[in-house]
Amino acid sequence: MPTPAFYETDRVGRFYLARTGQAVAEGLAAGLPAAKADDRKVLLLLVDAQVDFVHTDGALSVPGAVGDTRRTIDWIFDHAAQITHIAASLDSHLPLHIFFPIWWVGPDGRHPEPYTAITPDEVDAEQWRPLHEADWSRDYVRQLHSQAKKDLMIWPFHTLLGSPGHSLTPALYEAVAYHAAARAYQPSLLTKGTIAKTEYYSLLEPEVKVPGEPGGELNRAFLDDLLAYDLIYVAGQAMSHCVLETVESILRHAEQAAARLRILEDATSPVQHPTIDFARLADEAFDRFSERGVRRVTTADPLA
Repeated sequence: MPTPAFYETDRVGRFYLARTGQAVAEGLAAGLPAAKADDRKVLLLLVDAQVDFVHTDGALSVPGAVGDTRRTIDWIFDHAAQITHIAASLDSHLPLHIFFPIWWVGPDGRHPEPYTAITPDEVDAEQWRPLHEADWSRDYVRQLHSQAKKDLMIWPFHTLLGSPGHSLTPALYEAVAYHAAARAYQPSLLTKGTIAKTEYYSLLEPEVKVPGEPGGELNRAFLDDLLAYDLIYVAGQAMSHCVLETVESILRHAEQAAARLRILEDATSPVQHPTIDFARLADEAFDRFSERGVRRVTTADPLA
C-alpha cells in the first residue's frame, strides 16, 4: 500500500493535535475492501503506545519507542488491506496509586524516588510504610513476591487520566483512524489501570485481583474476542512489562492462542532501569514464549 499523503514520519514522537479528519478522508479514498469480508482475520494489538511511554520527553519514556512507533505505523500502512482490526490499550491512572511515590513514606518522612523497588522485607521492617489501604498494601507486596511477580516498583507519575501523556501518540492515532475508515471497522480502545491499589501491566488482568471492582479480574470478554482471530500481532510499550505481561496472560488463560501470536520485535522496547536489566529479563521471557509456540517476527516479515 502507498503511504498516505498526510503522514509525516518526522512527526512521530511529537505532540500535536491529530489530524483525524484528513486521515479518515484518505482512508475512505483508499478503496480497500471492508474488513468484515476478510477470510483470514488479523488483529493488531497495540499495548500502551501512549505519549508518556513513546515520546522522549514523556514521563516514563522507553528508549527506542519512537523508532518502534515509526515501524508500527509503516507496518499498518503496508498491510492495511490485510489487518482486520486494531485494538489499543490505554494505561490509565490517577495520582494516588500504589506504585506512585505519594502512596509510600519512609521513617524520615520522605517518599520513595521513582524506580525504587519495594520488597516484603522492607515493608515488614517499616522502611516503607503505606499511607493508603495499609493492610491491603502490605499484603499486596507479599503476594507479588510469593507469586514470583516483579517486586513493587515505584514509577514516575505517568499516563494520568486527563493529561496529554495519556493519549495515544498522535501520529499513531492518525494511522489507526486511517485504517478504521479504509476498512470500515471500528478500532477498540481498552482502558486499564484505574484501580488504585493494584498494578495493571497486562491489558487483560491486574497483577493482584480485586473482586467486585470494574476491571478487577480477568477481562474474559476481550480474551474471547482475541480467540476469534487467525493471527494476533503485538506491538507497543514496554516489552519488559506491559507487552510481556499481556502475552503471559493470553498464554495463561488461552494456551491455544500461542500459535497465532506474533511479537513484532522491532516495534517494542524494554524499560531502562538504573540497576535492573529489564532487557535481559524480557528476552528470557520471550524465549520461553517461543518454546510454547509464539513467533517472534519483525515488521519486515510477511504476514503469516
